[in-house]
Amino acid sequence: MIDAVIVDAVRSPMAKGKAGGALSTVHPVELLAQTIKGLLDRVDIDPAEVDDVLAGCVSQVGEQAGNVGRMAWLAAGLPIHVPSTTVERKCGSSQQAAHFAAQGVMAGAYDIAVVAGVESMSRIPMGASTIGMDPYGPSVARRFAPGLVPQGISAELIASRWKLSREQQDAYAVNSHARAVARQSAGGFDREIVPITVPTEDGGTVSVDRDETPRPGTTLEKLAGLKPAFENPASAERFPEINWSVTAGNSSQITDGASAMLVMSAKRAEQLGLTPRARFHSFAVAADDPILMLTGPIPATHKLLARSGLSIADIDHYEINEAFAPVPLAWQSEFDADPARLNPVGGAIALGHPLGGSGARLMTSMLCALEDSGGRYGLQSMCEAGGMANATLIERL
Repeated sequence: MIDAVIVDAVRSPMAKGKAGGALSTVHPVELLAQTIKGLLDRVDIDPAEVDDVLAGCVSQVGEQAGNVGRMAWLAAGLPIHVPSTTVERKCGSSQQAAHFAAQGVMAGAYDIAVVAGVESMSRIPMGASTIGMDPYGPSVARRFAPGLVPQGISAELIASRWKLSREQQDAYAVNSHARAVARQSAGGFDREIVPITVPTEDGGTVSVDRDETPRPGTTLEKLAGLKPAFENPASAERFPEINWSVTAGNSSQITDGASAMLVMSAKRAEQLGLTPRARFHSFAVAADDPILMLTGPIPATHKLLARSGLSIADIDHYEINEAFAPVPLAWQSEFDADPARLNPVGGAIALGHPLGGSGARLMTSMLCALEDSGGRYGLQSMCEAGGMANATLIERL
């Protein structure tokens, strides 16, 4: 068996995905280019030796339509003979890119690959690729009549099924911000962040090197004042069990961001005199009810644990994407997981969720946190539209 290892992993700062956000004036190709260049600048390697670049991106439209991984590689001034492909598995796109890269190494098809991901949600709004279109077709509509639902409704259904109160969800959100703020204040995110050069209105530039999404002073009282974000009469009639508890405050933030990782075979790393930070241990993908939609991490984790031969108690760090608070809370309930190990440096509620950039971002933060805690195993899973999920187990080296 060829071991696939992570030599290094970085990310951009996380910025509010709206006009005026810290990265909103940066073209997504430039954002990813700077992140990839920042990764390669940290490692003594000739970029001409990279076999492939696999980049996650969800809304492949407009400025993100031109095979964003390839364009970013060229924008970074890197060798033109290195190819790239852009991967789309909804919110797990760059996690799936990591799977493909590692599996390519393990199969002997690659020696060295770059994994990346990006989403500029300020410039390419969520859902931009399907505006005015039917992405499901008549057969799916008939099978799941009266139709599939938006993710916010799915989050409400999970809250109802797992009996998760508004107070539980808000408390989880407060904790996510508190953990991220504490990590940021202690400089814990510094070594994973690549500063991004941002153009300004006066023709100059500024360097952004700090997340702008964690909110100090987030309290239960403040979150309690927010109205449910997805309540509507049609869904209330269809799903009378919903208590309408999901708000903007206990959901992930719309965010601009990018991430990148250098993956290679352990043998090639040794030949190059590089010290790997982790190895890929196990992988799984799974799917669940597309109406509940966001429960995919549960069967994906069961599948991953079965393949790895480990139990949940063997895992030191669980990174379950905080698309909405009910997602990690339901997962935690299913596995009776230690809440101290669940997203211990904050998650997407505090840091944000730049869709295609999130998978590699979570893995970057998890790897750094494992190194700081001395933990050995990290498990990551992300819910994805359509009821899907990726799950990945890494082992710190």
